[in-house]
Amino acid sequence: MTDTQTPTDIRGELQHLRAAAALLNRLSPDRLNACLCRLADLAESEMEDLLAANRADLSRMDSNNPKYDRLLLNEDRLRAIAADLRRVAGLPSPLGRTLEDRILANGLQLSRVSVPIGVVGIVFESRPNVTFDVFALNLKAGNATVLKGSRDAADSNRAIKKLIDRALADTDLPPACYLAPAERGALQPILTADGLVDVIIPRGSQGLIDHVRANATVPVIETGAGICHTYVDAPANLDWAKDIITNAKARRVSVCNALDCLLLHQAQLGKLPFLLEPLGSTHRCEVYADSDAYAALEGQYPADLLKHANEDSFGTEFLRMAMSVKVVEGIEEAIAHVARYGSRHSESIVSDDEVNQERYLREVDAAVVYVNSSTAFTDGGQFELGAEIGISTQKLHARGPMGLEALTSYKWLVRGGGQVR
Repeated sequence: MTDTQTPTDIRGELQHLRAAAALLNRLSPDRLNACLCRLADLAESEMEDLLAANRADLSRMDSNNPKYDRLLLNEDRLRAIAADLRRVAGLPSPLGRTLEDRILANGLQLSRVSVPIGVVGIVFESRPNVTFDVFALNLKAGNATVLKGSRDAADSNRAIKKLIDRALADTDLPPACYLAPAERGALQPILTADGLVDVIIPRGSQGLIDHVRANATVPVIETGAGICHTYVDAPANLDWAKDIITNAKARRVSVCNALDCLLLHQAQLGKLPFLLEPLGSTHRCEVYADSDAYAALEGQYPADLLKHANEDSFGTEFLRMAMSVKVVEGIEEAIAHVARYGSRHSESIVSDDEVNQERYLREVDAAVVYVNSSTAFTDGGQFELGAEIGISTQKLHARGPMGLEALTSYKWLVRGGGQVR
């Protein structure tokens, strides 16, 4: 592969990939699992080459860029990636499962079984771990993979792709993975590869997702930006609330399930300094507070971190150590705020009121809604799905963390005995 491929070249690569997908459909799960285990071994044995390529990518990025942490690979992360590859290999195959089986009144035996999607394209920014994750999940689900990464991670992705190719060859599998050039011009031929690519899944900024959605003729599954809220209700365990807020915001600020906006019942306003104390003293989190929250925090939160909120403070995915705070009159206003500013990703309520808990679960429109828990759990691994392909914020085909099942389709099998209509 070179970085000077023409649209015709890219289409040729996709045609080869379509043929590889057809071959994968004939192979046993054991063959696919062997490839994933081989790739895990290579990720550990070739660690220095991977880290050297990653250092080249990191050298081109400002360390203060929110994407820097997403781009970073280190020995611990590579070991975790290898463990995830082996974990995916150990999961039950999602293929060939009978989803429905019945006999019609006319005697036809009707069954619905899970099958691969075929060729799945992933468009993503910065995160080289995605290269491993999506290949592993796609292969386990019998799919061939198109990878379109960004220039930020070009060297890392090329190094990972070499290991994928080695793992496929070492286990006698077809070349079921194509890494497109990092240049932006390589994206459009993939987005319009009807008949060659079955679905495109964008992972990255809202701008990337919007571009893919607007320009693709291939079906798209959106994995949207995460503008996540936590609402602290009037009756709430405040020790829980403090831990949940701190974890959701500070565990890892560059991920899509990180907290962006705290909604606080006005009855809890006096407790706001207590709730945010760890974020101010330990994590140095900027807070964009509305007028009521600002007044409650002034003099009790680090002055250099406390800002007045404006309209842009809400509906923003910060991807850094910053968040907004809005005081609301009650659950109805909290739900309305989420509906206006949320991205339908992950939302949480901290409350001791079971009626309010159930109302929040029912009325908040998001892929994942939590009661008394951190939004940080929105993750395929945490949901025990193995690795994940992304977090879908749409409602067709898949929603929330997308694991193996989301990478399959189904077909109807009909067995007869001479019936005609």
